[in-house]
Amino acid sequence: MDPRDTAPDSWELEEDAEAPAAAAGLPTAFAALNVNAKPFVPNVNAPVFVPSFLQASAVEMPASDGRLNARQLAGTPVENGSTEADMPTEEETWEQKEEPGGDEGGGGQEDLGSGGTCEMMEEEEEEMPLPKVAPAPPDAPKKEHVNVVFIGHVDAGKSTIGGQIMYLTGMVDKRTLEKYEREAKEKNRETWYLSWALDTNQEERDKGKTVEVGRAYFETEKKHFTILDAPGHKSFVPNMIGGASQADLAVLVISARKGEFETGFEKGGQTREHAMLAKTAGVKHLIVLINKMDDPTVNWSLERYEECKEKLVPFLKKVGFNPKKDIHFMPCSGLTGANLKDPVPECPWYTGLPFIAHLDSLPNFTRSSDGPVRLPIVDKYKDMGTVILGKLESGSISKAQQLVMMPNRHTVEVLSLLSDDVETDDASPGENLKLRLKGIEEEEILPGFILCSPDNLCHSGRTFDAQIVIIEHKSIICPGYNAVLHIHTCIEEVQITALICLVDKKTGEKSKTRPRFVKQDQVCIARLRAAGVICLETFKDFPQMGRFTLRDEGKDTVQACS
Repeated sequence: MDPRDTAPDSWELEEDAEAPAAAAGLPTAFAALNVNAKPFVPNVNAPVFVPSFLQASAVEMPASDGRLNARQLAGTPVENGSTEADMPTEEETWEQKEEPGGDEGGGGQEDLGSGGTCEMMEEEEEEMPLPKVAPAPPDAPKKEHVNVVFIGHVDAGKSTIGGQIMYLTGMVDKRTLEKYEREAKEKNRETWYLSWALDTNQEERDKGKTVEVGRAYFETEKKHFTILDAPGHKSFVPNMIGGASQADLAVLVISARKGEFETGFEKGGQTREHAMLAKTAGVKHLIVLINKMDDPTVNWSLERYEECKEKLVPFLKKVGFNPKKDIHFMPCSGLTGANLKDPVPECPWYTGLPFIAHLDSLPNFTRSSDGPVRLPIVDKYKDMGTVILGKLESGSISKAQQLVMMPNRHTVEVLSLLSDDVETDDASPGENLKLRLKGIEEEEILPGFILCSPDNLCHSGRTFDAQIVIIEHKSIICPGYNAVLHIHTCIEEVQITALICLVDKKTGEKSKTRPRFVKQDQVCIARLRAAGVICLETFKDFPQMGRFTLRDEGKDTVQACS
């Protein structure tokens, strides 16, 4: 065994014993590496270790390559303790590829090898930033943000349509969808693969049911859309209300398949309840997508399309939508993507625009960026500080701005600002934001809290008076009635403590005597008391924060209030 390979008794002895041998071997090693330093201390940033032949070829190579080569030359021999004979043959292949008649010696090989590495690194650097820059060109005008919520009965095809739109607009590539399709086939769920673009939770994928409100975004020529994929199952109605409260327009997805439409539209179905809740959540414009038109039981039949339409229009009119102004019907197929982006040859009787083109042609929403800041919080988490998510309802927010968190009155500072996962310096109303805050802990925030301007705080309290419209309820409602209140992103238990007066639907006149009870289709003014402090505004000042829904969880009945 070579005595140099054994461990010494002490480092001092090692120095004394091996100094002559080391001194004899060092000059040859240094000569081969073209390094003129006595101690040979590995230092990445030291220009001393750049060999002379590399300096000579500096004209051909960029400065960054010189630095990389210096690091490689300085670090490799010392760390590995190898000479030029021990260098891997990989370096020779790079030399043969780049310059078949290259310089001789280990140094030349290292130069070419590291030069090849530099080229590879440069290629990676060119490829990586492209997706980040693509969503927001520097000189492009800011597109209007529109939040679209997909609502409807369970299994109507909401998530599938959302996934298909993302594919058609280029937000999900073909390779990813093929991967989803393979995974779905393994689970015998071939037709579910498009919905996996929005149903990212494993439980949602296994059961084929959306639980949380899925979020994604896509862009058209004029607008930037955020998809809110609401759950259709009746067990997750509270999540659906949270999604609808953030929406500017709703897409009611109806299944045209025989039997499915009837099930969704009957008393226990979610088609009725979702349309009602969307209206009470403040959605003014409704697009009704008659889905699954390619089904063998339908086969793009005009008769079936008209049948669904005739049953829906009277109900939607009763809920409060104007059939001429607020509602637009269109046929489609979510699975094949028919009539979502391009017109369908199998459907000559439909002459309107396809779905995405229709969304792009809608008029702009009127939003005031001059008003006070109001941002209801949807969610919060820890990530190098406190991060909150929410939709900016009023005012504008910029970096380093001082704001106040209500109702606990914490003063916070905005450290960074992301709009649909793209970093920005300021945001206008209607945008879905992700804010990193300074001055508050994540534990001190709850969904339903409001971020406000310091000079104009929102109202907060436990007792308030409200005008209530009883849309659907089996029995009478008296003082002492308990329900669950859904207002903006806040969910709280409330009790009706007093009925103040009845309001005439046609004339708006108020009764002089206090009613003992109210029943379905009546309008009254009542006093409500919440279990905890909530943030709210008058409907006149902020419609989005003065509109709410009451639900009787036990009986699954709904009252809409404003």
